[in-house]
Amino acid sequence: MRLLVLFCVINLLNYVDRGVIASNGVNGAPGNHTCRANEACSHGSGIQGEFKLSNFQDGVLSSAFMGGLLVASPIFAELTKSCNPFRLIGVGLSVWTFATAGCGFSVGFWSIASFRLLVGVGEASFVSLAAPFIDDYAPPEQKSRWLSYFYMCMPVGVALGYVFGGVVGSLLHWRAAFFLEALIMLPFAVFGFVSAPINLMSNSNDDEEQSTMENSERSAKRPGLSKLKGVLYDFRDLFQNKVYMINVLGYIAFNFVLGAYSYWGPKAGEAIYQMKSADLIFGGVTMLCGVIGTFAGGAVLDFIGSSIRNGFKLLALSTILGGVGCMLAFSSRNVVLFIFLFAVAELFLFATQGPVNQLNLQSVPQELRALAMATSTVLIHVLGDVPSSPLVGLVEDKLHNWRSTALILTSIYFLAAAFWLWGFLLFFFGSVEEKQSPQAGQEETTLIQH
Repeated sequence: MRLLVLFCVINLLNYVDRGVIASNGVNGAPGNHTCRANEACSHGSGIQGEFKLSNFQDGVLSSAFMGGLLVASPIFAELTKSCNPFRLIGVGLSVWTFATAGCGFSVGFWSIASFRLLVGVGEASFVSLAAPFIDDYAPPEQKSRWLSYFYMCMPVGVALGYVFGGVVGSLLHWRAAFFLEALIMLPFAVFGFVSAPINLMSNSNDDEEQSTMENSERSAKRPGLSKLKGVLYDFRDLFQNKVYMINVLGYIAFNFVLGAYSYWGPKAGEAIYQMKSADLIFGGVTMLCGVIGTFAGGAVLDFIGSSIRNGFKLLALSTILGGVGCMLAFSSRNVVLFIFLFAVAELFLFATQGPVNQLNLQSVPQELRALAMATSTVLIHVLGDVPSSPLVGLVEDKLHNWRSTALILTSIYFLAAAFWLWGFLLFFFGSVEEKQSPQAGQEETTLIQH
């Protein structure tokens, strides 16, 4: 339980940073530098105003962070086979602390984009290793709930970041928000180096006979196995795993929308409904619905049985209901109705966070879990929220209508639901069979693909 609390706090801080840079108090607004002679010029505010960024350039800052995350995640995952995973987390958090402070010292677009890239590199050590750790140490009957507690920190962290960035940016300066973030994370980076090592069970040699048997089978199937070939074979196994890939495809489409929401949400809300406190409103709604929705998703899956088939069913249904709610919310003309409908939609959408990541872990062999999480992280970002933030900014630069932009973006939720429904139908029509392992105290799943 102490390990879960530690990982939840670190994850919370990671996502606070994402909320901070998206908040109106830190991100700010562009200035009007092409004003006519009889008009007053506006120099804007925050990062966007000080560095004179277009919406497209502003969206690139989000993608730069994701770029560092996606490049470094598979590297950290592979290093777990030869290095202590907890030490790797300490290295990553140290890079994160340095880079976050660097954002506060940035002098222009290229410098802050470079530091955002490094922030992503630092976070990569944590995101690819934390979920396998939790899955190892969680009680078998509470795995979904433990993962839900961990992923609950994502919406809560972003929401706190909105509030934190809005308050600090308004009272002090947008740079101060980054300095404070780095100061708060520093003790956790140090802890990663001084704490007792903790290993992933998939790297443990406690059961020597089983380990020897697995290695023998692996070598027999892969003659002349070198380190590079081993990595390539691991990736081949992942990409040939139909259940894993369908889950990841749905997650990519889902994250395309969620990533753009988290970055542009406060700005869109302020523009459409003239919200005077968009950071606080979006932060409060996201925090409340994120906690309730994420916990409910894990609890429901544990209640109905945390099988892969039930996981796909829950993901498809929650995403359809959440997508419909968001479409109705952004179509409404009343700000109170918008907040109510958007809150209900977020309850369903955040219910996916625990189940989708548990499916990633359940659908692959134990020795591939860290690589599966890292690969999923890379794919959902490089094909999801890396392009979505600048693309949404580009669309808004053309349309100049945040309501239309938000509705176009929201429609992609239904693509995610279609992928997860496809995954459920594989089990429904018998294309894939699922069998529970009889080992005591464990809930392992064997997939038989036809």
